[in-house]
Amino acid sequence: MTAHIIDGKAFAEKVRAGVQANVSTLKEHHNITPGLAVIIVGEDPASEVYVRNKVKQTKEAGMNSFHFDMPADTPEADLIAKVEALNNDPAVNAILVQLPLPKHMNEAAVIEAILPEKDVDGFHVINSGLLATGGDGMVPCTPSGCLMMLKDTLGDLSGLNAIVVGRSNIVGKPVAQLLLNANCTVTIAHSRTKNLREEVLRADIVVAAVGRPEMIKGDWIKKGATVIDVGVNRIPAPEKGEGKTRLVGDVDYSAAAIHAHAITPVPGGVGPMTIACLLASTVTATCRQKGIEL
Repeated sequence: MTAHIIDGKAFAEKVRAGVQANVSTLKEHHNITPGLAVIIVGEDPASEVYVRNKVKQTKEAGMNSFHFDMPADTPEADLIAKVEALNNDPAVNAILVQLPLPKHMNEAAVIEAILPEKDVDGFHVINSGLLATGGDGMVPCTPSGCLMMLKDTLGDLSGLNAIVVGRSNIVGKPVAQLLLNANCTVTIAHSRTKNLREEVLRADIVVAAVGRPEMIKGDWIKKGATVIDVGVNRIPAPEKGEGKTRLVGDVDYSAAAIHAHAITPVPGGVGPMTIACLLASTVTATCRQKGIEL
């Protein structure tokens, strides 16, 4: 059996097309242009590339993009002041502070400074609490993308056994909550889970978000399971030449694909969905703030 490859790039294109259509409706019928503000502190190369892609895709979707670069030695109080100014700006419907922040800053304090209704990353404790209690808060983008791909692949998720390997506040916990809300039976595992192979083997859905390259082996995957690999790890690739690297996920892809019904590749799986879901969440935030249903 060879697994169906879940094409995150193609799926993200469909999501972006829907966003563009909704933005056009907001402009034409309500005279509203959604605005996304992104703040980056410091000069982390990976973050800079990611933010450039966010800005580019925001503009391509027809939304307003507000981009702020702040030096790495910016005082935390100055960053919070910038967030508060954006909170009060009616042209800004969504605010994202790119993580990680420099070590002298308290990430929790910065996130808590963002108005929950503009917290497009869904990291504010109010949004986390709403997700945990079945409310209508902002949902983190990567978990949202994972659930969208699962529903597209499997349809109704009710009654399926799901395991999430990873317990971060950014991916592991929220994706587990989304799966629970979709009526799955959910196990949250991590690098210290005893008998992890046996736990994974029971699952119809495996979401890998532990941050360890190819930690989940092919023979851990139950026949016919669906695998969502959130991991992005750079490892040496001597076959490409000295000093070269390649990207792999948290799952041994080639071995897992023999057992799985469907699987996301790395790269090209979950990654493209993150920005697409960010754009969709910006539209959602705008509509909620304006009392509009699309």
